[in-house]
Amino acid sequence: MLLFNEDCLAGMEKHLKAGSVDVVVTSPPYNIGVKYGSFDDKIPRKDYLAWIGKWGLIVKRTMNEDGSLFLNIGSKPSDPEIPFQVLAEMKKHFVLQNVIHWIKSIYIESSSYGEKTDINVGHFKPVNSDRFLNDTHEYIFHLTKRGDVKLDRLAIGVPYKDKTNIERWKSGGRNLRCRGNCWFIPYKTIQNRETDRPHPASFPPELAEMCIRLHGLKENLLVLDPFMGIGNSAAACRKLKCGFVGFEVDTYYFGTSCEASRKPKKAVST
Repeated sequence: MLLFNEDCLAGMEKHLKAGSVDVVVTSPPYNIGVKYGSFDDKIPRKDYLAWIGKWGLIVKRTMNEDGSLFLNIGSKPSDPEIPFQVLAEMKKHFVLQNVIHWIKSIYIESSSYGEKTDINVGHFKPVNSDRFLNDTHEYIFHLTKRGDVKLDRLAIGVPYKDKTNIERWKSGGRNLRCRGNCWFIPYKTIQNRETDRPHPASFPPELAEMCIRLHGLKENLLVLDPFMGIGNSAAACRKLKCGFVGFEVDTYYFGTSCEASRKPKKAVST
């Protein structure tokens, strides 16, 4: 693993060859006023979107022709347009192949699935408002160069509820179907934010793992995260035993990500 404590725009140009990356899993700052360690998350929207396009173009250079970019982007109830504005900028360089909804919390009434117990699981930040709903999901935009990258859908497949489908469908022999584009991945309950999850807007390692599996594992797979944060994408790559390159400009988050990657072969602070 290669981890760099530097700005990703200059770092990707300096350290990554064109076409060398298979999968990008990342979550850039959302520009909604999140209190990151050393990044200003409230710059003018025009400047923010120009910056998005700039790093997107550099990422495109690093990706091979059959690569996948999984871009996690969220918003806040009072400013819901951010994901769509970011997507519009990224579509100048990529094709939107899939839209995935990361569900953080969900309530399911028992009557809707024929059981006696309601389901109420997951975590979210409650909103005290008579205008806006609690925001319990984020987007993952799956972007590729041409829009025709083949995926390993059953690598994150789920069992058929109706077992008669096993014989009805060609892919049913494994008792798995495509999971679809709604992924329920809750945060783990934390006791201390400073020690358990010191980053204010990180995605769980399980999310990165599912993205990588969906793209398809292969020998010498290389994953990139330009905004590594506390290293959850690195942790996923360690579990999957695939190559990883990450950039993080904040020194504190960088140190945490080095721990998450469990002693990478080379951690570089610049």
